[in-house]
Amino acid sequence: MSLATDCTIDPAELAHYEAAARHWWDRRSVARWLHRYNLVRVPYIRDAACRQFQRDPERADCLRDLKILDIGCGGGVLCEPLAQLGARVVGLDPAETAIDVATRHARDTGIIVEYRCDTIEALLETGEKFDVVLAMEVIEHVASSGVFLDRCAGLVNPGGLIVLSTINRTLKSYAFAIAIGEYILGLLPRGSHQWRKFLSPGEIQSALERNSFRVTDVSGVTMNLRSRRLQRSTDSGVNYMLTAELPRQARGG
Repeated sequence: MSLATDCTIDPAELAHYEAAARHWWDRRSVARWLHRYNLVRVPYIRDAACRQFQRDPERADCLRDLKILDIGCGGGVLCEPLAQLGARVVGLDPAETAIDVATRHARDTGIIVEYRCDTIEALLETGEKFDVVLAMEVIEHVASSGVFLDRCAGLVNPGGLIVLSTINRTLKSYAFAIAIGEYILGLLPRGSHQWRKFLSPGEIQSALERNSFRVTDVSGVTMNLRSRRLQRSTDSGVNYMLTAELPRQARGG
C-alpha cells in the first residue's frame, strides 16, 4: 500500500467492512439499513443527475450513458439500481471480499456493473473522469477527509457532480447515530462509527470550494423511530446528503 493510499484508507475500517462483506445482500442482517436507505438516496442521486444533465427523471432510462463512480461501493447495493436506470456504473472498493460479493450478485441478477478492487489514488493516476462521483456513507470512515475530498474532486468531469451522504458532527448525531442506532436499535454493529470523524456540511463545502466546486443542495435524512423508515428532511442534524457541481469552465471544459 502506497503512502498516498494510506492518506485515505483506514486499515481498521477496511478490516471491519471486509469482515461484514458476506452480509451485503442479506436484508435481515446489519446491511438492511442500506437497502432501506436506497429508497431515499437512489431518487436523490437520480434527481440531482437529471437536473444537471437535463434528463427526465420519470424515464426508466433517465441516467442512460452517464458515467457514475461509486466510491466505497461495498457489495454493490447502490450500484445495481443506478445501473438499472441506464447509467454506466463503476463500483470502486479496496475491500476484495466486498468486490467479490458485488461481482457475483451482479452476475446472478444480470445487471451490468464494472467493479474494481482498487483505490481512488490508483484511479486518479489513470486520468479517468466521471460525470457523477458518489461517496455515500464513506467519508466518515477514511483516514483523512480533506485528502479524500481532494481526490474525489479530481475524478469529476467539468460540468459534473459529487454527491455524498454522511453524518453531521453534532450532539444529536452522537445520540441517534451511535447511542440509538448502534447500541439500542442495532441498525449497525457497535463501533461502526467514530463521532470525531463526522463532518458538518460547512466543513465539506469548504473543502469542495477549494477544488472549484459549488454546493447546490444539502438535504437532511431522518428516521421515523416507530416505522424505521428513512425520509428526506430539512433536518440535517444527524444524516444528510449533499450535492456539489464542478462548473464547466473550472478546469478549462
